[in-house]
Amino acid sequence: MKQWIGFAVAAILAGGCTPPEVTEFSATLIPLPTKWEKASDESLCITGQWNWSVDPSWEVVSPVWQDWLQVDRMDSHALAVNLKVIQKEGLADEGYELRVSKEGIEVFASTETGAFYGLTTLRWMMSTEVSGEVALPHGLIQDAPRFPHRGLLLDCCRHFMEPEYVKRMIDLLALHKMNVLHWHLTEDQGWRIEIDAYPRLTEIGAWRTEADGSTHGGFYTKDQIRDIVAYAATRQITVIPEIELPGHSNAALAAYPWLGCTGEQMEVPHDWGVFKDIYCAGSDSTFAFLETVLDEVLELFPSEYIHIGGDEAPKVRWEVCPKCQRRIDEEGLHDEHELQSWFIGRIGRYLEAKGRKIIGWDEILEGGLPAGATVQSWRGMEGGQAAIAAGNDAIMSPTSHCYFDYPVESTDLEEVYGFEPVPTDLQGSGRILGGECNMWTERAPQHLVDSKVFPRLVAMSEVLWSQPEQRDWSDFRLRMERHYSRLDAWGVEYGWETVPISMHWNAARTKTALEVQFEPAMSGIEGVATYVPYRKDAPEASHSLGELFSVVGEGEIRVELMRKGISMGTPWTFPVAGHVGAFQSIELDHEVNSYYPGRGEQGLADGRLGSQDFRDGSWQAVQESDMGATIELAEAVHIDSLSMQFYRYQDAWIFLPDSLRFQWSMDGQVWNGDWLLGEATFGEATFIPNDSQDVARVAVAVNAEAKWVRIEAVNPGLCPDWHDAASSATWMFLDELVVHTNHH
Repeated sequence: MKQWIGFAVAAILAGGCTPPEVTEFSATLIPLPTKWEKASDESLCITGQWNWSVDPSWEVVSPVWQDWLQVDRMDSHALAVNLKVIQKEGLADEGYELRVSKEGIEVFASTETGAFYGLTTLRWMMSTEVSGEVALPHGLIQDAPRFPHRGLLLDCCRHFMEPEYVKRMIDLLALHKMNVLHWHLTEDQGWRIEIDAYPRLTEIGAWRTEADGSTHGGFYTKDQIRDIVAYAATRQITVIPEIELPGHSNAALAAYPWLGCTGEQMEVPHDWGVFKDIYCAGSDSTFAFLETVLDEVLELFPSEYIHIGGDEAPKVRWEVCPKCQRRIDEEGLHDEHELQSWFIGRIGRYLEAKGRKIIGWDEILEGGLPAGATVQSWRGMEGGQAAIAAGNDAIMSPTSHCYFDYPVESTDLEEVYGFEPVPTDLQGSGRILGGECNMWTERAPQHLVDSKVFPRLVAMSEVLWSQPEQRDWSDFRLRMERHYSRLDAWGVEYGWETVPISMHWNAARTKTALEVQFEPAMSGIEGVATYVPYRKDAPEASHSLGELFSVVGEGEIRVELMRKGISMGTPWTFPVAGHVGAFQSIELDHEVNSYYPGRGEQGLADGRLGSQDFRDGSWQAVQESDMGATIELAEAVHIDSLSMQFYRYQDAWIFLPDSLRFQWSMDGQVWNGDWLLGEATFGEATFIPNDSQDVARVAVAVNAEAKWVRIEAVNPGLCPDWHDAASSATWMFLDELVVHTNHH
């Protein structure tokens, strides 16, 4: 954006006016202000330039405001309005008051930050149209944020993002009153920050060769980082860098192999997951390297906090490394988990001596939480609760609500808006500083990031700013609908709020099919739902939205959406199975996992199959335990076969079962069906490849009458020795237990 210097000055004051509509602030603003008091039925008409003054100590807000005037073209008309930005003691650091009267607009604040947020609110109150009047009702807004930490993690390691795009995202954060950019700069797949003392970090570590032979990479020079950090500061955004340690460090090890336990040369990985090679904890040269790197990082980032990662660090190398084992002995540690705590504690003390504090992912709790460390809780809320109980601070960003790389099928706008960062049973002297939404980019290069982050970040901005008693989903949705015109004007290529069609399905009266109906989940949408059976000899059938139709057998429903007759991109797909077991009584042998509930207790018998994305909401999963389900059919039927799909993504610790068995019974007491072991289990399975992941479809012949059917799957235990996360607990993912009858 262009930087403007000076002020737009005009002499005419706009008086009262009677435009077609006077919009109340409470109907337009996000996040919702703490308090709004209407003074009268009069309004202030804004039709032109701004005659404004600002406290001399806050000159930094002047060029930003001038930027906004130019971008929104709010200075393109003939008349002017008085705007005063005035210092007022007693307001919260980030708080402000905004008063509209016939004399003009006054913004009161005790700090530059509060003044900035007052002007941000004023910008939201203005029209994004190039022409036309804006009428602001006379009254007073009093406002301040609930939490001091309101952030977005932007992962520029898996996919590099251009400096101008990062600055653009900073603008969008500021416009939604977010105040932290958590900038993920080092990873297995790329080192993105220039370090003078170690040039190979960017010469080697910033680039990777993709599976197709192409090269991906890039890094930020020190000058570019200084520019971005300074740009963020003018918009009241703190940039917190993340320098990952001891794990997620393969890019650094590729540049300097001596940083690892083996010293072996490696390539910068092009695939995703958790890797066994991490920084060697037993070598003093590792800490000399990290301290030098951090010294250069501190020169670039004035933030109080430095994020050091600390997550997903397998201990496989440390367990057999003589230097690491010697370190355990010398420091009187019990095991490798305590070694990681010691490692992070040493780095924390080094940064503390430099006047900084550390943030780490909730794995830093393992082996003992380093003193003074702030925990970023991502594996649910438990990590944050444990940190508070220990007297430490926490930032909440659980996968259930805050991971914006997840599709809207698993985390939609309403779910984000329903996030409550403070658990009801919180105990301890620590503080919850706030929350963050996380944009990981394994499968989201720069051109897709907007559609992942927005509109969900808008909901998160209100969650972290406004008071919980103010939040109302229906009211927010109305304000969000108005906000889309702003996002359009700001050039945001936002994605869907949720799956844009709703799917209603239940068992058909014949008990061998599903009854399915799709309806638009938002206005102005038309579409066609086409059922494509997996059986090649079965015909396809298309239906209009709103039409009730039957699904028999396994297949895929593809819904093509249109608005005003124009296709709205790739069709939405829903794998389904119309079978006799759908929506029948089911009993599970395992507990439904809160992260991957797979549609809950009925999820393995609800007619929905899992797709090639294990986060689609249809896969049910457990970690470190077996799985089982028993279905009681409405009546005894002749069963041809039983089948189920299993997910395999070993880089994410998702393995196929060690063994499984399908069984059937007439009385629920005597069961038929044998265990399938090893190659017999998956040797004949149909695998559906998906990059480094795949779906295994397993079926067994039955050819018998039965009223009960069941599946048992045995967890493979720990990741095997060859795996990068060897000795870590594995996951199993299952979808639907499909009962095939001769009607198929």
